[in-house]
Amino acid sequence: MKSVIVVGAGIWGSSLALRLAETGWRVRLVEQHVPGHVRQASAGETRLLRCSHGADDWYAKLAWRARDGWRRLGERAGEDLYLEAGMLWFAKEPEGWEHASAQVLGGLGIPYEVLGPDEGARFFPGFRGDDLSFLLWEPNAGVIRARRATQVTARLALAAGVELVRGVAAPAEGTAVRVGEEVLRADRVVWACGAWLPALFEVPVSVTKQDTLHFAAPAGWTTPGVPAWVDHSSSRYGHGDVDGVGLKATSDVEGGPYDPESGTREVDAISEAWAREYLGRRFPALADAPVLFRQVCQYALTPDAEWVIAEAGPGVWLLGGDSGHGFKHGPALAEYVAGVLDGDFAPEPRFGLHRRASAKGLRTSGLS
Repeated sequence: MKSVIVVGAGIWGSSLALRLAETGWRVRLVEQHVPGHVRQASAGETRLLRCSHGADDWYAKLAWRARDGWRRLGERAGEDLYLEAGMLWFAKEPEGWEHASAQVLGGLGIPYEVLGPDEGARFFPGFRGDDLSFLLWEPNAGVIRARRATQVTARLALAAGVELVRGVAAPAEGTAVRVGEEVLRADRVVWACGAWLPALFEVPVSVTKQDTLHFAAPAGWTTPGVPAWVDHSSSRYGHGDVDGVGLKATSDVEGGPYDPESGTREVDAISEAWAREYLGRRFPALADAPVLFRQVCQYALTPDAEWVIAEAGPGVWLLGGDSGHGFKHGPALAEYVAGVLDGDFAPEPRFGLHRRASAKGLRTSGLS
């Protein structure tokens, strides 16, 4: 039996552990805290699932497959992990990022519709779109209950035979991991430890503080009844109230450098001001909505937002740089990485450890 150690029980690590266990691998999953702990980027209350990625079709195809993976996972768990509420993209330029996305979606046969700005009122009470060129509607996009999905995926992995090892992991020689005084060995090691990865390996990944805010909203603003939304050119996104946590309205612009263990978990006042300013402009009735819930996460990003899926040494693999658009791909990405570990194919060159030039277009942020 082939053996693997997966370090990190976020959504990527847990999804991969589950996939490998169900395809005949002996899997040990190492996590210093518990799956779904609040320091993980995966532990944000929600994440968006969408297929639009500008002119890139690789991620669009993967997201479309991941949609089916999330629905199957929810069926297995007996709960709705994915709310297929749809998503509206607010396009300011007639032939900008959203137009390129629509061209890709059409080529792949993924449903979409181009709407006039005035049609936003069908979806959002008091919507103001006078500065927009058009709306891009993705009916099969939506919202993932992220923290819950991470916990459920880890639970299913354990039920499939994965051994959970609690402790702080460090690289050891060869395909081995040191956890405290013990050295674990396997045929492969996969480091999927998110914001902790740059402290352990030379990777083109930086870690930034990301503030998220949820606002108390009036009746009629509950998801899945209300869709998710993204203003790519303004780097703003959100969705209606999910599970009573409040309407999410926040920024995708990268924050300052951040330590996931010791960094403050207090949301900056400027983050609330930016969110409130945007709500007042796009949804005027929400301008004075009180903040219901605040959460600090972190991004682990490469300059071009392309992921790291690379072999650092024989049998030692690094997965990371996925923040901002990686969560939604979890089930499909696990299948892809399992194929890499099985030797079926090599990862895309874009995922290597080469130097990266700054680029935009894969995340929901058009500003960074």
